[in-house]
Amino acid sequence: MRSIAIRRTALAATAACVALLATACGGGSDSADKGADAKGKESAAAKPAAKALTAAELEKVALTQGDVKDHKIAKATAKDVIAKKDIKADKEACAPFANALMGAEVGEPAAFTKRTVVSEPKKDSLKDSADSDEAFKAAFDITTTQLVLGTYDGKGAEDSLTALRTAATECTGGFAFTAAGAKQKVAKITEEQVKAGEDAAAWAVQLEQDGEKIEFKLVAMRQGSSLASFSAMNLAAAGGAGTFELPTAVVEAQAAKLA
Repeated sequence: MRSIAIRRTALAATAACVALLATACGGGSDSADKGADAKGKESAAAKPAAKALTAAELEKVALTQGDVKDHKIAKATAKDVIAKKDIKADKEACAPFANALMGAEVGEPAAFTKRTVVSEPKKDSLKDSADSDEAFKAAFDITTTQLVLGTYDGKGAEDSLTALRTAATECTGGFAFTAAGAKQKVAKITEEQVKAGEDAAAWAVQLEQDGEKIEFKLVAMRQGSSLASFSAMNLAAAGGAGTFELPTAVVEAQAAKLA
């Protein structure tokens, strides 16, 4: 890809490949309703504000090698990701979405950590592909996911997920941004279905750059005071060659470690 952001992700995936390595209600009296409302307010008042994990605690609940079958997991290095300060959206409302898409933190976490998760090629697909084009595609059917796990004080995690949802709605028709100086264009955002943690959202994102198209999947999942975002791309689906599934196994494994 000509885009620096896309190239970095694709190169990380390729390197990993060579090494083989997201109300029931009932009737009641007015007095009963008022009583229930009062109890609800008391409960909410008694509930302590969410407290962020320490950096050390966050590292313990972040994914590590062996947590997801048939995936390679490593702590992301500076060359694997783009810093939040180097991402600029042309619309302020779209900034949280651009940050998550490029593998940067969302909002202002008290601490955060990043992982690069790469799926291994399906060996059966490689073995059964007699056609050279199909064999090539099977070899590059590798999904690379940039995982950012942040921990927040108060309602920071909830607010950050809300900001992502708002951005996806307001910017669904597309927006432009720069990542590490390279111009990028989100052409379309489509909501997808996902269930994980206490709350989660997911989208398919079509990126365009110099006439080239590539699909990303973006998942955000909240558990307690933590928010995890998963930005995934698949080499075989690059260039408009097709689509791919959400990184569900990665999302579920991270949710399990946070539970």
